[in-house]
Amino acid sequence: MSFKMARTVSARGMFEAVDIREWQGNAVVDPEGNKIGTLDAIYLDTATDEPTFATVTIGLPTRHRAVLVPLAGANVGPDYVKVTHFRDQVKNAPSIDDGGELPASDEPDVFAHYDLDYVQGSSGERRLARG
Repeated sequence: MSFKMARTVSARGMFEAVDIREWQGNAVVDPEGNKIGTLDAIYLDTATDEPTFATVTIGLPTRHRAVLVPLAGANVGPDYVKVTHFRDQVKNAPSIDDGGELPASDEPDVFAHYDLDYVQGSSGERRLARG
C-alpha cells in the first residue's frame, strides 16, 4: 500500500476520494484496535458524492456476511481503517449478502443502528450508492 502515515477525515468531515480503491482488503478495526473484519466496498452519499459508509466482511471464511459501518471520524493507516464504532456494534449491524448491494429499503435501518439521521433525497432517491 502507498500510505506512509495515517490519513484522517477531511476538513468537511469525510474522507477524500483519493486512494479509496486501495483500502479494499484492509483490516477494519475499532477504536481499541480490535479487528472487526475486512473492508469490502465503499458507499457514497448520493447528495455529496463523499465516502460515507464501508462494507466490512465479518465472520469465518466458510460462514461470513457483510455489514456497513460509518466512516465519519475514521483514520486510515498503512494496513487498516480504524472506525469510531466498537466491534460489537458493527457486528450487530444489519447485514447484506456478501458481495451484494444494500437494498434502498434497508438504508433507514442501517442509519438507525448507528443513531444517525436518515433523509432521502428531495425526489425520494436513495441516500447511499456503492462506489
